[in-house]
Amino acid sequence: MNSRFVVHEHEATNLHYDFRLEIDGVLRSWAIPKGPSMNPTEKRLSLMVDDHPIEYIDFEGIIPKGRYGAGTVVVWDKGSFNLIEHGENKIAFFLSGKKLKGNFTLVRIKGKANQWLLIKQMDEFAKNGWKPETVLTPKKRESLKTLIPPCEAS
Repeated sequence: MNSRFVVHEHEATNLHYDFRLEIDGVLRSWAIPKGPSMNPTEKRLSLMVDDHPIEYIDFEGIIPKGRYGAGTVVVWDKGSFNLIEHGENKIAFFLSGKKLKGNFTLVRIKGKANQWLLIKQMDEFAKNGWKPETVLTPKKRESLKTLIPPCEAS
């Protein structure tokens, strides 16, 4: 199955990255404090958050104070993915994005309901020393409008 994914760079209380996979008609979502990595030796803590509607996949804007997720949201990466395995405690997939490519696994931390690890698997796309670079530049920030995201606009 070939579905879409998006990674939002989200400057809220703290800068983090929201990793979202289109599964079963929604965007399954994880907040990754340090951002995803292309380095297989770096396991990234990923906190499962509420599912988001599919319409959120292209969202960029400034969520007003007082709203869930208040802060600046921009698309950091997006593309398609092939689901390899989807279980209660493990999700394996192949990403085809502009920045994130190759095999990844999300593994639930034992005994922790919402805590997962995002792990880049060793493959031809793996890069030691890789670090995420911000796309939230001053020019990009200027272009954003204050918006209510699709998950709250009702």
